[in-house]
Amino acid sequence: MAPRRKPIGRLHVLTDVELQTRFSHVELTRLAIDGGADTVQFRQKTGSTRALIETAREMGQLCARAGVTFLVNDRVDVAIAADADGVHLGQSDFPIPLARRLLGPGRIVGGSASTVDEAKQCEAEGADYVGFGPVYPTTSKADAAPAGGLDLLLRVVEAVACPVVAIGGIGEGNAAAVLRAGALGIAVISAVCCRDDPAQAARGLARVLAGAGGSRG
Repeated sequence: MAPRRKPIGRLHVLTDVELQTRFSHVELTRLAIDGGADTVQFRQKTGSTRALIETAREMGQLCARAGVTFLVNDRVDVAIAADADGVHLGQSDFPIPLARRLLGPGRIVGGSASTVDEAKQCEAEGADYVGFGPVYPTTSKADAAPAGGLDLLLRVVEAVACPVVAIGGIGEGNAAAVLRAGALGIAVISAVCCRDDPAQAARGLARVLAGAGGSRG
């Protein structure tokens, strides 16, 4: 029997140890969970595969105990080895159909999109959700596409049937507007990881999401 799929979640915190060096991936996971994140994504582009697996396993154990969804960015092999709940794949990452074949129907597969066509392609290839962005200008990702804004976010939401999680330059001040445009939730990096108190930062975002009510899921 396939494992039961966890919810995609509304507050995705992507852990990062390059934009900041005070907290490890594991520490950021604990702090994000303490602040109310319901999804944590392990994002690490460098390092040995063995080290990535060890870190992912520690993160996954914390998430499992808290009932939080745990995703791995890009590395399907690391996700499998760490028994993660799924993966998130960029446009130039591992192909979504192959990831689905390897992970099976019980795991989450998300895909990145910066245009309507890319969002449609992600959905057609079997993505469970689309990560659209950047919505606003961001410095967290060096190769990010130009900011699409709320109008493009709305068009993406209307173009696909699967949930849309918005990313890019999102914080407490603009998260509610993103949700009003139809996004299921938000994904953040620096808005939590680069703050003096990541748990408090996550808590503030969680309050905004709770106050905004339900979005399309």
